[in-house]
Amino acid sequence: MVKFNPKIIDDWVKFWNTYDLDEIERLFLGDDRVTYFSSEKQGVIKGYEALVKHHEGFGFVKGGKKAANKLWLEGVDVEDFCDNAVVCAVWFFKRPTSETPQKGPVTLVYEQTRDGWRIAHANFGNYK
Repeated sequence: MVKFNPKIIDDWVKFWNTYDLDEIERLFLGDDRVTYFSSEKQGVIKGYEALVKHHEGFGFVKGGKKAANKLWLEGVDVEDFCDNAVVCAVWFFKRPTSETPQKGPVTLVYEQTRDGWRIAHANFGNYK
């Protein structure tokens, strides 16, 4: 059993800031157990293939791209449950065309796998 390292969260933030679809396999469970609630779309996104399509819809591409948008987290709190970890934070997303960033709560549930820590569930909300 490997203790959860909060630096793993930085990999997910980098994933969003580089739009690198190649990283999705390293960050998320690669099967039908993975679930995701987006702040932009209603309903649950279930399964790895649906998760990939969802990120492609946001402009993620293999190899990544230079993006003017910026995502970051504040108020990160981590609870380690041995084989699982729950990360709670507030996400911020700034587009260059907007003065005020979008923001909202995020919960990431990580599972320890033989290949390392992977996100099993993500849940995003919006603050008005």
